[in-house]
This record gives sequence, structure tokens and C-alpha cells, in this order.
Amino acid sequence: MHERRIPEWLRHAPAPGVRGFATLAGTEAVARGILISVFPLAMYNALQDAQLISEAYFLVGILSLAVGLMVPFTTRYLPRRWVYVIGASFFVTGSLLAATGDPLAVVFGLGLNTMSTVITFVCFNAYVMDYIAKVQLGRLETSRLFYSAAGWTIGPALGVFLYSWWSPAPFFIAACAAFSMLSLFSWMRLGNGKLITKATRPPANPLAYLPRFAGQPRLIAGWIFAVIRSAGWWVYIVYLPIYAIENGLGDRIAGIVLSMSNAALFITPLMLRWMQKHSIRYAVRTGFVTAGCLFSIAGLAAGWPWVTVLALVGGSFFLILLDVSGGLPFLLAVKPSERTEMAAVYASFRDVSGILTPGTAWLVLLFAPVSGVFVASGASLLAAWALSSKLHPRLGRARIRIAPAE
Repeated sequence: MHERRIPEWLRHAPAPGVRGFATLAGTEAVARGILISVFPLAMYNALQDAQLISEAYFLVGILSLAVGLMVPFTTRYLPRRWVYVIGASFFVTGSLLAATGDPLAVVFGLGLNTMSTVITFVCFNAYVMDYIAKVQLGRLETSRLFYSAAGWTIGPALGVFLYSWWSPAPFFIAACAAFSMLSLFSWMRLGNGKLITKATRPPANPLAYLPRFAGQPRLIAGWIFAVIRSAGWWVYIVYLPIYAIENGLGDRIAGIVLSMSNAALFITPLMLRWMQKHSIRYAVRTGFVTAGCLFSIAGLAAGWPWVTVLALVGGSFFLILLDVSGGLPFLLAVKPSERTEMAAVYASFRDVSGILTPGTAWLVLLFAPVSGVFVASGASLLAAWALSSKLHPRLGRARIRIAPAE
């Protein structure tokens, strides 16, 4: 009898590395990047009021937060790979729904896309903590941003141009990109993560791990940094287009400047080297104080629209620096036994910022124009700068270094 030989790559999927996860993030960037500038315009066309838009984003944020906190609970019953598949499928469905242009469908499409983002983000981070050593986390964050640069740079400008040509076009492209992301995930065969054992007790309450999170100050500080950084992006992405339209700059300018800002993702390897030369603490503090000052200037200079736009663009550059460095205080502090649970807590920063930002904006807009939202965002970034003084000066210095290319 002849022994049947099966190729090794078919019997055992190669262990995913930095490049694999970065590529997966890059496909997600294509799907999200082309809609990031389109959804605010679609919402404005559907609702025609900045306060109504804030209320809609507020409700979507609450829903998304609840879904994100339920992901660890769900993975006790449903394999993690299927949770990821469901999340990616939400993006496809939400994009196709929003393509119809119906006001209610646009809001529901935004909700599905937001839930997709948080579900896939929780699973992605759990897989990262399973397969990527702590010494490579800094390299992964930089590679993830670098591989995502094309999607985030070309997508926003392309999205607004396609939306003005034929409004369903960017939504169809996003749906195709999300399907590609799903296909790549299936090819990577990540499974359900490591350390899978048979459960000996009922699944934990999805909120039961919050006290463990609350008892670790380093995790709390890292999460707060992520919330405030994300809130800055919310203000830049959602309220800059509204400001541009209301001040006669047109509906394309926001997508163009967002693409210009995201072009800085191509220099994230240089940002990583700069951070390594100094420290994570120094990078985080520099990002928060500079972004906070520029966002505040943007709000105070609202009478000069182009000054406001340029100040916000400058502030976004330092938000990217925070994307490189701001998540490391949290990721470096997570215990191996709490990977999935703390990944869910960390992922909630998107939804909490998605609740706080439109909620705060709704209050500000009761007595101030849209530029008041920029000032409020600047104040929160400066508050994070003050909090970051508590970070240890040598945080991650011995661990975060550039590893040889794969």
C-alpha cells in the first residue's frame, strides 16, 4: 500500500504572524476607509440636522457598546471564528442596506457597520494576543497601520467622489472589500485561538470581568487614552464635513483632507523608530498635547474656515502618532489569562467614544456652533495629556524594539 501524502500546508496552517495580521487589517481598511467620509454625508443628506445626526450616532454607539461587551460571553457558546464571520457579514449587509439611500436604511446600515467593527476588533485583538509575542506588539501596531495606509488614504477621497457620481457606488465597493476580508480570514485558518479547553462551569456573566479591569490602574489609564483618542477621530470624521458644508467649503473637502491626513500612515515606521528612541510615555504625551492645542485652535479660529481645517489636519497627524503609541500601555498590561475578556473591554473604547462624542456634541450644539465641538475635543485631549504624566518613564522601553523582517 502506498502511503497517502498530504502537503504540510494543507494539514497544518502556518502560524499567523505580524504580516498576516497586518494584511487582514489592510483589507478591513479598504472596506472602512471608503465609507468613513461617506457615512457622515449620507447621514446629513438623510437627516439634514447636526443635532439629529448626533442623536443617531449616540444611539448606534449604545447598541455597539452592548454588542461589544457580549462578545466574550458569546464566544463561550459559539466558536470565535464564527463570531468573526458574523461580524464581517454585518459589514456586507450594512453596506448594501445603506446603498438604498432610504433614511431609515442608512441609519440601520450605520448600526450594522458599527457593530461589525467592534465584533471583528474584539476577535482580532484576541487572536493577536494569542499569536503575537509582547515583544512584537509595537511592530505589529506599526505594520497594521502601514498596511492599512492605502485604504485609509485613498478611500475617503475616492468615497466622496463616487458618492457624488452615484451614491450607491462606495457602499457596493465596501461590501466587496468586506467579503475579501472574510475570505482572507478563512484562508488564515485562525480557528478559535489558543488555550481552548472544555468548559467546567457555565459561561460567565459578560459584565463579571469589569471589576478585574477596574482593579488595574494601568488598564484603566490605557483605556481612557484610547477613548479620548477615538473621540478626537470621531470629531474629525463626523463634524468636519458638517462644518465644511455649513461654511461653504463643499461636501468633498472633508474626504480630501481625511485622505491627506491618512497619508501619514505611510510614515508610521518612522514614528515607531522615533518612539523607540524616546519612550512610549514621551510619544503619548507629545501626541495628546499637540493634538489638543491644534483642535482648540481650530475651534477658536472658526471665523477663518481654512485655518480651522488646516489646524484639524495638523491635529490628526498627532492622532496617528497616538494610534501608534496610545494602545501600548493597555496591551502591555494585559494578563495572558484575561486575553479575550480584556480585548472586549479594550474594544469598548470605540463604542464609549461613539456615545460620549455625539452626546457631548449634542449638548454643545444647544448653545454653540459646530466649532464648539472642536474646542471640547481639544480640552479632552489636553486632559489626557495631564493623565499621561502618570505613565512610567521606561514603559515598554526594554520590550518594544524592531524585529528582523519576516
